[in-house]
Amino acid sequence: MERFNAIVIDDETSIRHNIVNLIRNHCPQIDVVGSAGNAEEGRRLIKKYSVDFIFLDIMMPNEDGFQFLETIKKDDYGLIFITAYNEHALRALKANAIEYLLKPISPFDLISAVNKAIAYHGMRNRNIEMRNVYFESLVNLQNQLIKRPTKIIRLTIPEQYGFTVIDVRNVKYFEAEGNYTRIYLADETRLLATRNIGEFEKIIDNDSFFRIHKSLLMNVNYLNGFSSYEGFFAVLKDGTRLSISRRKFMDFRSWVKGYSFSLD
Repeated sequence: MERFNAIVIDDETSIRHNIVNLIRNHCPQIDVVGSAGNAEEGRRLIKKYSVDFIFLDIMMPNEDGFQFLETIKKDDYGLIFITAYNEHALRALKANAIEYLLKPISPFDLISAVNKAIAYHGMRNRNIEMRNVYFESLVNLQNQLIKRPTKIIRLTIPEQYGFTVIDVRNVKYFEAEGNYTRIYLADETRLLATRNIGEFEKIIDNDSFFRIHKSLLMNVNYLNGFSSYEGFFAVLKDGTRLSISRRKFMDFRSWVKGYSFSLD
């Protein structure tokens, strides 16, 4: 079994100690070589040890997690962010497919995050394109947390063998495929994301998208019309017909009226 060195940086002593103990008890592939209560202590640990992974608290006094990252060579490390519950922060983390742990931390969540972080770290080391996507995701995450836009614009899509960053405005619709989701883009690109459609609906939380069917999440900006021939269908500008469930139809009508369409 390959082993990795890690450090933990969190300003709350009890949480920091708890994370270290959880890692030592549940993640045999990770050796915790040190822990720090602030960014400066974290930098000293990086200089002292060979470090593969950093468990990093996002919100710390004086110098937060992102300010700390600006002072180190990010491509040398795998990152697992630590955060208290904050709806906006969680949406941003999920939108950018960045591994994170939510306080209080459970062993199950820790094991899952560590396993994914190790796999993705290996991908980035082998593939420069994956590394670039990861850095773009970190920048997007930082912008979303600092600027706090009302809508998620950029999404990092986890695929079977990597990640792709897309602009949400270019998505025509999402279609469920079991626990996966097929994403249809305006340029006819199709992506298969390893995330279910319900997660995308929560992450985007955008008035331009409507769940017209349990398996379909549609962008109104690509809607061209409506058909009731042999069922209810939304017709997109490219001619695609998407089924609207009967129980969703009245809500769909009300939603569309806000965008100057007429279904009468």
